[in-house]
Amino acid sequence: MTNSSPLTFCISTWNNLPYLKLAVDSVRKNSFYKDAPFIIHAENCTDGTNEWLFENQDKYNLTLILEPTNDVVRGIGGGMNVCAEYVETEYIMFLHSDFYVSQNWDLALLKIFEQYPNEKLWVNSHRIEPNMFGNPDSRPGTLIVDKNIWGAYHDDFDSEEFETWAEQFILHNAEYEIPKGEGVSGLIRKSDWDNVGGNDPRFAPASWDDMDLFLRMMLNDIRFVLTGASLVWHFGARGSHRLEENDGQTSDRQKQAEQANVKKWIGKWGELPKFDEYGMIIKMNYPVYD
Repeated sequence: MTNSSPLTFCISTWNNLPYLKLAVDSVRKNSFYKDAPFIIHAENCTDGTNEWLFENQDKYNLTLILEPTNDVVRGIGGGMNVCAEYVETEYIMFLHSDFYVSQNWDLALLKIFEQYPNEKLWVNSHRIEPNMFGNPDSRPGTLIVDKNIWGAYHDDFDSEEFETWAEQFILHNAEYEIPKGEGVSGLIRKSDWDNVGGNDPRFAPASWDDMDLFLRMMLNDIRFVLTGASLVWHFGARGSHRLEENDGQTSDRQKQAEQANVKKWIGKWGELPKFDEYGMIIKMNYPVYD
């Protein structure tokens, strides 16, 4: 898998084929490192994902890790861990299967590492999302827009209009930078990911794992940077909440995981998290148990 690219793209997915197709195509179309290694982990997929990946493996130059029958579900976080094991480049670029990336999104994140050459970093793209939950309020690092602007689904998304608008957004927001981590798209050195230990499997298959990861990153002196120079479209909760499969409601799997994992969180960290003005979790003491 050795390649001249400094980074490897990684996606973990579960039954999200219509959006995965858009994500994969946008990475190969819009990335600066168009030929970088690209690893996809697919777990327990029954929607044709595995078949499509096999058919398009050569077209998109993909490395596939397919686990069709996991009884102990890894979830997205666990899938990220699996992908990372196969990475041979200096950097890992994680993204979700419900993303559409804009032009040179990857290069912009790498340039942040050039700005802070002596620091360990977790660097995130700015997000734009359709208003899927009836809350129009944007948050630092994420702009919420009406569902009718560029569409909100795989079959009505106007990628060309989004890409045109994204160019202007980046032009006017390239200097925007806040100390915040988002789940992904996230760029990190492979060595730093390994030192932190990746996502904690106790929080599989979903929920609370990203905050736990961020706290452990803080304890390892990793700096968080979210930049307006890199932009991704996030369809919003299609990989976890499964809105289209549940009449616009959060899936039972997600609800159950949220309820179970808040108890696991308190058991590990001793108290509920607190957040700063950016919505970023505030550093806590070392875990009660690990």
